[in-house]
Formats: sequence, structure tokens, C-alpha cells
Amino acid sequence: MKKSIVKVRNLTKVFVSGKFSLRRTKKEKVTAVDGISFDIHEGEILGLLGPNGAGKTTTIQMILGLITPTSGTISVFGKNLENKRKEILKQVNFSSTYTHLPWNLTIWENLYVQALLYAIENPKERVAEILKLFSLESKKNKEVNELSSGWTTRLNMAKSFLNNPRFLLLDEPTASLDPESAESIREHIRKIRRKYQTTILFTSHNMAEVEDICDRVIFLNLGKIIARDTPEGLAKRIKISRVEMMIVDGLKRLRSIVRENKWQVQVSGRFTTVKIPEADIPKFLNMLSEKKVSYMEISIEKPTLQDFFLLTASARMRPSIG
Repeated sequence: MKKSIVKVRNLTKVFVSGKFSLRRTKKEKVTAVDGISFDIHEGEILGLLGPNGAGKTTTIQMILGLITPTSGTISVFGKNLENKRKEILKQVNFSSTYTHLPWNLTIWENLYVQALLYAIENPKERVAEILKLFSLESKKNKEVNELSSGWTTRLNMAKSFLNNPRFLLLDEPTASLDPESAESIREHIRKIRRKYQTTILFTSHNMAEVEDICDRVIFLNLGKIIARDTPEGLAKRIKISRVEMMIVDGLKRLRSIVRENKWQVQVSGRFTTVKIPEADIPKFLNMLSEKKVSYMEISIEKPTLQDFFLLTASARMRPSIG
């Protein structure tokens, strides 16, 4: 078994806000992260998922040492983050679509300044390597304020690889990219992981992307971990599949079948989608034949991680399921 690069134990963050009145100040406590524990193994890409407000950003900020936990511990590379923060962060980096770099500096200047901050040997050579790796050479003299959101995202990603980090945190790194550019970034991530065994904590609201790139995922809701598994494992927890077909004749008979078996049906034009337990699909198809329901262009979609995300996000108070 690979060793743990990151160990999080009983991590909790409580924010205190004050409401003021003429008589008194009333303090309210909000628990953003509530006693979570997890490991990230060497060379692993771990997805940190959950709806907005689940506690993902707070967790990342604590792992980066930007905010102090209320309780619990974080160790990285076997060292306590509280005591060895500076030493640890030399081998860590971070990228987010929402990070703003100095707008009046060029791409080359931004990367060079970052290389100096990380005390990288031969910084100009390293910047040249990164420009080539991320196909930024043709834009290197462009100021950030001249870049599209896609190129800005690419620059943020390039910045995060400057110091060859052992541990990398990526917060929605492809959120503003077109599909082709997003796939290019994902391929860069895969290459870096294969070449250097970089350990990565990855957040995204694109569940297809998470399925594609993450080895494991943990799912946060209301500050708690409610599930942890492989993307495939979480998808399999959803037992409902979708059967879509174009009905040629017998829509009323199909509706009757669905109603009798307490399945769900949605009709859009001539296309009908039935939500049904996977185990009931053979029974459903046999009943269509018996009732002489005529159809064409049938497709059967098994549950995906997106289904798990939507189900869990809609059940805000759901108890732990993993």
C-alpha cells in the first residue's frame, strides 16, 4: 500500500459572527467543517466533492495553512502543518480558476516572479520549460489583462507546476475552459502525476471530469464526509437507471405500465424516459412487448457520479451513507 502524503484527523472549523443591536452583541457560530478525517496517498488524485457551502473551500484553506483549524490536525509529508508550515509549503502548490494574478505583468513576468518566490534554481530555465509544457510560448509577452479566461486559467495551472510540487491542490482548474482546452489541462495533470507521482487534491463540479481523472472521491455535505469511494463505487450506490426510447405507438399503454409498477416517466415530444431500478429493466422490456408498445432508438443509461451528486445535494440533511 502506498504511504499517506496527507493525513487529516478530526478537522473542524467554526466561524463566529456577531449581530449587533443597541442592547447587546449576539454571537452566532457556524460550523463549516465538522470533524472530518481522511488520507491522501502518494501519487493519488483524490476528488473533494460536494455542493456549494459543503465545506470544500474551508478544508482547502486549512490544508494550505491560510486559516487555522478550530480543532483537529493536518500533517503533510509526515510533518505537522502547524509547526512546519513554511517547510511543507515549499513542496506544495495551488491553482484555482478564481485566483487573480497581477494584471499589468506579462505571462513571463508572472511566472518568473513566482519562480523567485519559490527560490527555484535557474528560474529563467524553469519558466521556459513551463511555458513550453503549457503551450504558452506564443503568449508569454501578453499582459494578464489581455488574456481570455481560458488563457488565464492555463497560466494559473502553469504557475502551480513551477516548483515541481509533491502535493498539488487544484480547485476547479478547468471551470472556464472550452472542452478541448479542458481536456488538454487534464492530460497535463495525468502526465505530471505519471512522471513525478504528484499527489493531487482535486475539486470540480464537473462530475464527468471527476470520473475521468480521480482515483477516489470523498463527498462533503454540511461540513461532514457523507461518502468516500471510487467514482464508480459511488455511482453504483444509485440503483435507478434511465431507459430512453422513441415511442412509435402505445404511449398510453406505456404510461399504464409505469403507473402500475410505481416507476417514473418523463415525456418530451416523441421521446420517453423511464426511471427504473436496473434489476427491473428486463421486466419492463417484456411488458412493453406483451402490451405491444412499439418503440425505436432505445438507450439505457446506468447511474453516474452526476446522479449521486444531484441526489445528495438535494438531500441537505441526509445522514452518513459511507
